[in-house]
Amino acid sequence: MSTDHRPARRMVLLAALALAGCAGAGDKATAPTARADFADIPYADWSDYEPPYRFYPGDELEIALPSAPELNKTLTVQPDGRVAPGLTPPVMAADRTIAEVQAALAESFSTVLLRPDVYVTAKAAPLKVFVGGEVGNPGIYDMAGDADALRAVVQAGDFKPTADRSRVIIIRRGPDGVGMMRRANLLRGLRSSSADLVPLRRFDIVYVPRSGVAALGIVVQQYFRDLSPIGFSYALGDQPR
Repeated sequence: MSTDHRPARRMVLLAALALAGCAGAGDKATAPTARADFADIPYADWSDYEPPYRFYPGDELEIALPSAPELNKTLTVQPDGRVAPGLTPPVMAADRTIAEVQAALAESFSTVLLRPDVYVTAKAAPLKVFVGGEVGNPGIYDMAGDADALRAVVQAGDFKPTADRSRVIIIRRGPDGVGMMRRANLLRGLRSSSADLVPLRRFDIVYVPRSGVAALGIVVQQYFRDLSPIGFSYALGDQPR
């Protein structure tokens, strides 16, 4: 059985995207959504869409098999994106929803069990977000409890003096894996309780551009459109077929 290394490679691409320094930034638009400014980039309109829970390497999940309770156990998603039930070959879990992992495990267990029903429960996992651009320590951060874009920036070492705090970019996986992009004015967040702080979801990207440069579109194209072959999947692997 061959090993699929694409999940690891794609996570490297995503992490690099989040950690990348800013080559240029800023235009004069101040609307909350950036799609109109970058019509040639295939982003979906921003909405309050709540992405389904997807597993990530390091996550833990519990599996329960009513017909074979002795096989119940807690599994950890490995760096290659797979979980190893033990009795059957490893199954891809990364970037799959709970229902998709249940189906994959049931299919795997069908080779050894007459009733391979499997129930998967995700154990508590941190809110993992990617923070990049003009912040002190770009990186991947686990946020405790509810989080917003300003808290993510502060956790990443706060804004650099060169940051454009008024046009911070938020990227989120939308329906069908298509990325949604909008801007947030976090400058107001330092001064007003009614600021546009943007509550974050798991795997959101918070990108702080540099102020004083007039080519934000170039930055977005460089770091996002060039990765369009992966369909803006946060993907640690292809979607199950």
